[in-house]
Amino acid sequence: MNDQRIAISMVYPIMKTIVHKGYEMESFFRYASFDEALLQDPEARISGRELERLILCAAEYTGDDFFGLRQGELAEIADMGILGYVMMHSGKLSDALAAYQRYNVILVSGFNLEWEDRGDDVIIRLYASNRAERMSRHCMEDMASSVYRLIGRLSNRRITLREVQFTHEEPTNVQPYQSVFGRTPRFGGEDNFLRVNKEVLNYPVLYADPKLLGIFEKLAEETKERLIQGNAFSDQVFQWMMKCMPAHFPTLQQTSDYFNMSTRTLQNKLNEEQTSYNLLSARVRKELAISYLQIKAHSIGEIAYLLHFSEPSAFQNAFKKWTGVSPGQYRNTGINMREIVDLAGSDR
Repeated sequence: MNDQRIAISMVYPIMKTIVHKGYEMESFFRYASFDEALLQDPEARISGRELERLILCAAEYTGDDFFGLRQGELAEIADMGILGYVMMHSGKLSDALAAYQRYNVILVSGFNLEWEDRGDDVIIRLYASNRAERMSRHCMEDMASSVYRLIGRLSNRRITLREVQFTHEEPTNVQPYQSVFGRTPRFGGEDNFLRVNKEVLNYPVLYADPKLLGIFEKLAEETKERLIQGNAFSDQVFQWMMKCMPAHFPTLQQTSDYFNMSTRTLQNKLNEEQTSYNLLSARVRKELAISYLQIKAHSIGEIAYLLHFSEPSAFQNAFKKWTGVSPGQYRNTGINMREIVDLAGSDR
């Protein structure tokens, strides 16, 4: 989900979990070099790479190796905004899960779910939109535990899981899974899934209201269309620029040539989506810089070279403007290196 755009509201569950553990958010934001001003814009979106980085930072900051699992355990319908309200007023759990499938792009287009009958059971499969991409353990465990909690809350029933499976390796301590799922998952499998009796999907949603469902579905459809079409061109430009790196950093002329239009037309189309070539260029460099800084084998000077800055000092000045800290300070925030390297490897 690294190149996907995520609603800024997805940061709130991280904040809620940190506060629930007794920590202060201001201190965490400094630790994670996160610009909390983004939270003031309800329409803001961050990259999937940034969301995963924040979850990994939160796990390190709180010292909780099961941060994602705990975060999902605290999930509430209200955390999901319009999508949550559509689910809450769906007739039965299968309808609520179908709404999750249909409108999940409102929150995050990087992962989703599907289900299939398997004899007397139903397999609810959780996956990254890019099937070849590997999600971090914290993100997948957050998704699994939040989906499990939400179907229980929607139906007001204790759902018995017949099986839980993850693709990642088994951690040393499996006790936390027992308290969340009521059983120990299987690890190292081919898919991430929850298995339940097929009757579970026929459970009615407790507070469903057909009239409210119509209202919230209309809002969800409008929001979905705006997201899919509103920033389609700027997302294409951003992803193309990312692919050009580190071989070369595309100029405005090269970018307009690639999209077969004049530089004026390119800038006008980007302006219509409230961005510009310069803003996209900065975003590309920032996200790649954050990724490169997780790999200690790269010196600051080498990263400046990979990002096509004229000299290391220019990179350091730009990075401090983006994050409020220098590249060296950011590198020393104590992020779990093994997980970051795994994430970087999944993009190669």
